[in-house]
Order: sequence, then C-alpha cells, then structure tokens
Amino acid sequence: MKNHGGGSAVYGLGIIGAAVYFIGNAATFWLGVIGFLKALVWPAFLIYYAFEFLLK
Repeated sequence: MKNHGGGSAVYGLGIIGAAVYFIGNAATFWLGVIGFLKALVWPAFLIYYAFEFLLK
C-alpha cells in the first residue's frame, strides 16, 4: 500500500496557519507561546467544537 503523504502536507500547512493566527493575536510573549502550543493541537479543537455544534 502506497502512502503519498498528502494528509501530512495539509496538516503541516494547518499548523503553520494556526500558529500565525494564534501568535498574531497574542498580546504578550507568553500568550504567543501558548498560541504556538495550541497550533500543535488545532485538530482537537476543531473536532471538539464541531461535535459541540452538531450535538446541540
């Protein structure tokens, strides 16, 4: 079975985009650090809020 890694590229671009968003909205250095950590787990936030929206 071949795996071309297309999902990895999309995930990587998503991390970069989320990091730019979270760090760009940070008011202090430490909020920027927390924003970077949030960028690493952005799919978890996406799924959580999608389920929260869909199950209301």
